[in-house]
Amino acid sequence: MAKREQADSLQFEVSRNGQETSEEKLVRAFNELRDELISTLVFVLGNREDAKDAAQDAFIKCWNARTQLPQVLNLRAWIFRVCFNTAKDLQRSAWHRRARPLNAEQYTMMAKDAAPGQTLERKESIERLRCAILELREEEKEVFLLRQNGELTYDQIAEMRGCPVSTVKTQMRSALEKLRKVLNPVESIV
Repeated sequence: MAKREQADSLQFEVSRNGQETSEEKLVRAFNELRDELISTLVFVLGNREDAKDAAQDAFIKCWNARTQLPQVLNLRAWIFRVCFNTAKDLQRSAWHRRARPLNAEQYTMMAKDAAPGQTLERKESIERLRCAILELREEEKEVFLLRQNGELTYDQIAEMRGCPVSTVKTQMRSALEKLRKVLNPVESIV
């Protein structure tokens, strides 16, 4: 949180023509994407604290590479790519191997007047979804989260991953089929 407050309070010089500087665009984009990034990274890393750490580390990496920003064609896709790579680095580190379980209920808000049965069903559905996402192959999980949480197009995801759009679509279709089987077992039997 301290990093975000620092980023929010940074004062940048506006270029002579009054346009937003690259640094300002980066800070603004990161602040706008912060919640989406963290919720996506929760699925990748398994808990909110590690997701926040990864987002913070990713911001620092982006900031350190800010001289390259004028060459970045899609800032949103670039930020998501840096975040995913940072999360993968964190997963590989020895520190992260002390994995903590994800408790989905701490990341969802229930209506105050929801019936106990509805609340339980919702928790069970969220837990099934979380487990199903975690069971996807890495490339399927990445494509699914970038598409659903990152709201990136197939073209943007393909560009980020350096693969054909058809590959991304195939991985997304595979991920969706696997998720449907877990979430709607009756429909997948018919």
